[in-house]
Amino acid sequence: MTVREKITKLFEERNELTVSEITNELLVSKQMVHLVLNKLLAEKAVEKIGRTPKTIYRKIEHTADFQSSIPGLPKDQRQFLEDNFLLITEVGVMLNGAKGFEKWCEKRSLPFEKTIAEFIATKQKYNTYLDKNGLISGLEKVKNTKGYDEIFLDELLYLDFYAIERFGKTKLGTILHYAKQGQNKMLMKMLIDEIKSKISIVIEKYEIDAVAYVPPTIKRETQLMKVLANGLKIALPQVEILKISGLIPVPQKSLNKLEERITNAQKTFMVKGVAHYKNLLLIDDAVGSGSTLNQISAKIKAKNIAKNITGLAVVGSFKGFDVITDV
Repeated sequence: MTVREKITKLFEERNELTVSEITNELLVSKQMVHLVLNKLLAEKAVEKIGRTPKTIYRKIEHTADFQSSIPGLPKDQRQFLEDNFLLITEVGVMLNGAKGFEKWCEKRSLPFEKTIAEFIATKQKYNTYLDKNGLISGLEKVKNTKGYDEIFLDELLYLDFYAIERFGKTKLGTILHYAKQGQNKMLMKMLIDEIKSKISIVIEKYEIDAVAYVPPTIKRETQLMKVLANGLKIALPQVEILKISGLIPVPQKSLNKLEERITNAQKTFMVKGVAHYKNLLLIDDAVGSGSTLNQISAKIKAKNIAKNITGLAVVGSFKGFDVITDV
């Protein structure tokens, strides 16, 4: 029996294994085990879970894979789902488009054909907020929110809403949520691919000559905003913004009252720099009230760093603070 056959047999018996368990059981080198595992990964016979040194390999049950039963789905509906729907299951399987939507319906015991029509109608209703460039303006929402003494943003744009009624997170909202909460670099790259062209449109439309990124509050091994900054590769000067926390860091999105959010942003963000720009693009991952972007804009304008500031969120809330607890 070959080493591969022995390893395959172990997976049949135990389902989950570490490299150490395999080497100890079969008395073979780690190099040989990794060689076989890499082949099994490429063949999708096993999956790798966790990070070194806490990594396990699990046998993939292909018989349990979700199989679509809707081969006759009209082309326009299939394309709409491909463009607008993404499901990440409770065990981390990513299902895009029709396959994901069918699974979503199956879990809720909903009829697929009727529900897809309702989803398309609902998403199209929200799509009416998109301008010809596929951007959503959230500035009026901020202006109509009671509690602001002054609005310092000249524009506030979303690339999509975070969630829509009944159907929950949008495709972009789903990617952002799991990329950030799961520290998943593959999803972060997917996010960059999804948003890069629209950000280029914003830069051209608003004649942007400098960019800034809202820094994170919570320390993580992989910071989404840093990955976005590196991945977007915007060839413009970057204004540095610092997050200065107290003894206990308090994320903006954990605060339920607008006045608390405004105070948090006023007291814990600092803008560095002395250069002057005409049009600055201020980027954040998700916007609920807009207080972070607005108060940072106040600090930027107070230092005369930029005359006009366009805030840009990957996703924004349709109303209220519905982004708070998730992102």
